[in-house]
Amino acid sequence: MKNLIEESILSRIDIIHNSTSLSNEIEESIQKIIECLKNQKKIILFGNGGSAADAQHIAAEFIGRFKKERNSLPAISLTTDTSIITSISNDYSFDNIFSRQCESLVNSGDVVIAISTSGNSKNIELGINASKQNGALVIGLLGNNGGMVRELVDIPIVINSTDTAKIQEMHRIIYHIICDFVEKNL
Repeated sequence: MKNLIEESILSRIDIIHNSTSLSNEIEESIQKIIECLKNQKKIILFGNGGSAADAQHIAAEFIGRFKKERNSLPAISLTTDTSIITSISNDYSFDNIFSRQCESLVNSGDVVIAISTSGNSKNIELGINASKQNGALVIGLLGNNGGMVRELVDIPIVINSTDTAKIQEMHRIIYHIICDFVEKNL
C-alpha cells in the first residue's frame, strides 16, 4: 500500500508540474482582479458541489484576509443563500440558479470566477452568459479540456486532467496563488 500512496502523491506532482504552463493565465487573472478592486468593483464566484465550497473559500479569503491584515475586499459567493438557490430551482430550474443572481448582482467592471471541473454544467454556462451580458470579465477555473464553457470565458485556466479530485486540488493551489498576489499588490 505504501507504494500506491507514493504513486498517488507523485501523480499530483505531475499535474502541478504540467500546470506551470498556466502562469500567463494566472498572471492575467491577478491583474484583472487587482484592476477590478482598484476601481471599486467586486468579485462574484460560483460553482457546483466541491466547486461551490471553493467559491465560498475564495470569497472568505478576499473578505477576511489571506495572509496579512488589510481592508476587506468585496467578494460574493452565489452558493451560500439556500433560500435563493431553492426558490430559483423551484420557480425556474436548477439551470438558472447562477444566471438569475448574476442578472441582478453583476455589474460592468466586476470580475466573475466560474469554477467547473467539467466545464459542461448548464447553470455555469448560463451564469457566465448573464455575467458577460452585464459587462463582467469572466475567469474560468476549469478541468479536463474546459468543456463547453471554455470558449465563453475571457480567461480560461484549464487543468488538463479528468480526475475531479486532482482538478479541485490544483484549483485550490491556483486560487491561493491568486489571493496571495492580489493581497500583496493592493
